[in-house]
Amino acid sequence: MKKPVVIKIGGAILDGYNQGNTSALTALLKVIASLKEQPVVIVHGGGCVVDEMLAQAGFVTEKKHGLRVTPKAQMPIISGALAGSVNKAIVASAASLKLPAVGLSLTDGQMVQCQLSPLGLGQVGVPKPFSSALLDTLLKASFLPIVSSIGALENGELVNVNADDAAVAICQLLNAELLLLTDVNGVKGATGEYLSSLNGEQAEALINSGVIAGGMTAKVNAALQAANKLRRSIAVASWQSPEQIVDLLNGASIGTRIQPSGC
Repeated sequence: MKKPVVIKIGGAILDGYNQGNTSALTALLKVIASLKEQPVVIVHGGGCVVDEMLAQAGFVTEKKHGLRVTPKAQMPIISGALAGSVNKAIVASAASLKLPAVGLSLTDGQMVQCQLSPLGLGQVGVPKPFSSALLDTLLKASFLPIVSSIGALENGELVNVNADDAAVAICQLLNAELLLLTDVNGVKGATGEYLSSLNGEQAEALINSGVIAGGMTAKVNAALQAANKLRRSIAVASWQSPEQIVDLLNGASIGTRIQPSGC
């Protein structure tokens, strides 16, 4: 079996779906369907959908450094949105293309264990890979696992997990390739150009200067974590050109490659 690839999606690709525009998600799934004999795991967030559902319930969304603050009172809505509405919508879209999708959360099969984040974000979990047994079984049987970023603490409490961090944990679990798909074509440098490559020292300087900010900060930090632990580069690219995924898997220089330390 080929080395699995973990594809993380979120942002506007799911916002579009929530607005009834399924074209971007469908285009991505069609590319995944074309990857014959390539084991794929999709990990997804869905902050745009969560924001809308929280607003409907009268809650205000707060973020720190691009990360969602999750009060306990919001967890039923957040878990329902991500592990329920968003996850099942993606599964249903995949099924419409004859892809054998299976909807999961981080807690299923004990694939990931979570500890409470020390950053004062409320009910937010820090994921660590634990057991690959369930995903190994599904991938060997040619299923397409679609994993929501909802985890659980050791005491059984549900936690919200940053989807980029969740994708990194699944990538480590499977020793997989990792593609972080975002709304833009990569990470921008100080003069506004897209960078073909980025290492830890360069990323730190761009974050400190405010060039990398908001949600991209969390994405770059997650990619650096994965690159250092896996000792290989991680691709940050746009979901708007899903056909590039095939080229990325073949080693093409597309988007921004986040390099491990020392490279």
